[in-house]
Amino acid sequence: MLRGKEIYLFFVVYGINGIFGIILSQLIIGIIIYKVLTISQKQKISTYGELSETINKNTKINEILKIIINIFLLLSFYVMIAGFSAYFSQELGLPNIFGTIFISILCYIIFMGDIDRIIKVNILLIPLIIIFIILLVSKDMGVYSNINEKMIQPNIFKSIYSAILYSSYNSITLIPILISLKKYIKNKSQIIKICIICTAILALVAIAIYGLVLKVDIDINYIELPTIYVAGMFGKIYKYLYGITILVAILTSAISAGYSILENYKSNKKTYKKIAFLICISSILISKIGFSNLIGLLYPVFGILGIIQIYFLIKKK
Repeated sequence: MLRGKEIYLFFVVYGINGIFGIILSQLIIGIIIYKVLTISQKQKISTYGELSETINKNTKINEILKIIINIFLLLSFYVMIAGFSAYFSQELGLPNIFGTIFISILCYIIFMGDIDRIIKVNILLIPLIIIFIILLVSKDMGVYSNINEKMIQPNIFKSIYSAILYSSYNSITLIPILISLKKYIKNKSQIIKICIICTAILALVAIAIYGLVLKVDIDINYIELPTIYVAGMFGKIYKYLYGITILVAILTSAISAGYSILENYKSNKKTYKKIAFLICISSILISKIGFSNLIGLLYPVFGILGIIQIYFLIKKK
């Protein structure tokens, strides 16, 4: 979301209907947060596997879901690698391969060491990015008056479908994080407060990024990272500061996705190293597909998987 391309593909193209889509998608995410935290607390759940078994008793479906989740995490890793290399191409004019090789080697080195510290960077980084985005869009609130200029799809029903796909796709990575937060939740009123605050903040940030994307004054299809492009319109200092924070956010997201897969092989060091090497080296080939193309492919495919999870979550009492 912070890179802006997702917001364009799933909301901006629908004009004013896209704003409605953003609100709808965040409301769905709010419901997901509530259901996951409530079920996790009530059933004493501590892993994704336990949640899956709780909301769906069909063992075969659960096994299939676990396999698909691992595939999703791998593809998410590839998306992050492609996003990182896109920055090198867009801002430095270097071929994508340079950025891809650099971050792939960096990821492998981190996988071989202690990754806890770099993952925790997100705890400090995300609030700073949120403040930065809101600061940028507040400099030109008039941009929302031209909200339909970039509209390609006026159909509100397609906007609703896009909002559902967007929220369901993001739920796949959101659910494991929510489960890990269970130990900090004490009662139901706390869960309700978390849902309201998270939904409001996510909607505010998404609408702010929507506004930034509206400021793009060239064909957005030629830009992989619209928010960095817009930051540059306010001056080089904004461009470089936002660029650095986005790169760190992409790196930590890639590490998180990759390590989630590698955790399954921690008991065998040789296998762990081999899988880590294969993940990193294969990312060099996959990233050639391009950041935008990977997003356009993954959101619809895994969005449907997310819808299945949401169905089981809502169904569970």
